[in-house]
Amino acid sequence: MNTELEQSNDEHKPKNGAVLMLQGTASDVGKSIVTTALCRIFLQDGYQPAPYKSQNMALNSYVTLDGKEIGRAQGVQAEACEIPATTDMNPILIKPVKDMHSQIVVHGVPAMQMSAMDYRMKFLPTAKRIVLEALDRLRAEYDIVLMEGAGSPAEINLKDRDIVNMNLAGWADAPVILISDIDRGGVFASIVGTLELLEPHEVQRIKGFIINKFRGDLALLKPGLDWLEARTGIPVLGVLPYIQDLRIEAEDSVVLDELQYKKQQEKEVDIVVIRYPRISNFTDFDPLRWEPDITLRYVNSAEELGTPDIVILPGTKDTISDLQFLKQRGLDHALYRLLEKHHTQIVGICGGYQMLGYSLSDPYAVESGVQEEAGLGLLPIRTSFLKEKRTIRVIGMLTDGQRLPLASTDPTSNEAPIEAYEIHMGVSERLDQDQVNYSYDELFRLTETDTAASDLQASFDSCTYASSHSEGLVRSDGMVWGTYLHGLFENDALRRSWLDQVRIRKGLSPVISTFSAKERKVEEFDRVADVVRTNLDMEKIYQILNS
Repeated sequence: MNTELEQSNDEHKPKNGAVLMLQGTASDVGKSIVTTALCRIFLQDGYQPAPYKSQNMALNSYVTLDGKEIGRAQGVQAEACEIPATTDMNPILIKPVKDMHSQIVVHGVPAMQMSAMDYRMKFLPTAKRIVLEALDRLRAEYDIVLMEGAGSPAEINLKDRDIVNMNLAGWADAPVILISDIDRGGVFASIVGTLELLEPHEVQRIKGFIINKFRGDLALLKPGLDWLEARTGIPVLGVLPYIQDLRIEAEDSVVLDELQYKKQQEKEVDIVVIRYPRISNFTDFDPLRWEPDITLRYVNSAEELGTPDIVILPGTKDTISDLQFLKQRGLDHALYRLLEKHHTQIVGICGGYQMLGYSLSDPYAVESGVQEEAGLGLLPIRTSFLKEKRTIRVIGMLTDGQRLPLASTDPTSNEAPIEAYEIHMGVSERLDQDQVNYSYDELFRLTETDTAASDLQASFDSCTYASSHSEGLVRSDGMVWGTYLHGLFENDALRRSWLDQVRIRKGLSPVISTFSAKERKVEEFDRVADVVRTNLDMEKIYQILNS
């Protein structure tokens, strides 16, 4: 660290275990991205920050090194802080499974399934101790804890049992910065209306405003900013521009609306992801979207499919219900036609892998009220949903006899170990191959790990074949395959070699070289941090930390 920065840090050094809370006037105003950026900025300034969200509702989740499940946003924020993610960063995760019911994950482990009313009346009274103990541990270990709120703090029907917004700010004695999204309109009404619905002691906690996603001329906005400060007595800490082509993983599926309906430039390889109602972990496919020769489309009807090179059935929080949706929309028959007539490759990830099998059973009503459903019949597996959830990080390799289409131009793709993670309730049993017209091979040999990514090769080298297990299945012609692995496409050599084989099949030259998904993520953290630092009054933010 240079001397100038050291002197600057000494002037506004935060108190030990300082807390700063970021709340929003509504959901999807950009709290998670701003929190991620501030995590990175504080790290760049020589402090060790950590993220924290007491209660998160999300279908995109993240597996910690010890095999526990937390919200995706807190996992990504921990990466921005360059620290391992732990369940203290998101002690309570709510995963919707069906109408009005959710799976409640406490410190990374599914604890119960409850209705919204039961959760509010029976669980929330006991949750205060859980979330505060987690926060205390983070404050004891890190210089700054960035606390992220959820939704709006002004939901008057929920405030009396709030554990994620203003009540939590009071328990932690945390200053609050309020974020609002100007892109959706009504930004001044949103901010002033939020203040009007808060109690006076809650308003006193708000030390500044951030206006997010601005696309216009700042000079035209300035009179409104002056009015807002005069009306409220609270400073505007900055106006953040709308950041184009944001490549930090999104947590809410609302981002898929933009991806689904945004007109995209046609590129050489067309990949479709089926967007069923309960899609989860769609961030699996971000590295595909970043490849320069790929068009990645999200569709939810047969009419939108076209004739893609690849169709991916992604993960889902309710596999049987989403399989029924797929059938109701005629997507099952459309997939059969694409496979046979246009040689479209069909890929299933996690819940999508289960759908590709012959049958799915849910005898304990783990996901839905349907006990049995016929699968698509494209892979010889049968899936049963059990009460235990498997959440684990794994390392492994493609098997020697695998038939996953890979370009022979990059032999390292068969040799470099891969890393990924599993999050699923179902267990899939392979059926007798004599029942089908094709032969099938296992896809990967895997072993469980709690090793950081930097030690991946050494950890894999220490494993024996006997300690590994088979995972996934691929049809003999390579046109249908499935796996439980999330994060698979972050493995650069495998991703590019697979895509190049599609290019070769189309008569195109392979690209061969590719980017590093991990390096791209780090570059994006720094890019977004730079935008936020440039447009926020960081000196005031440091003053707020010490107030």
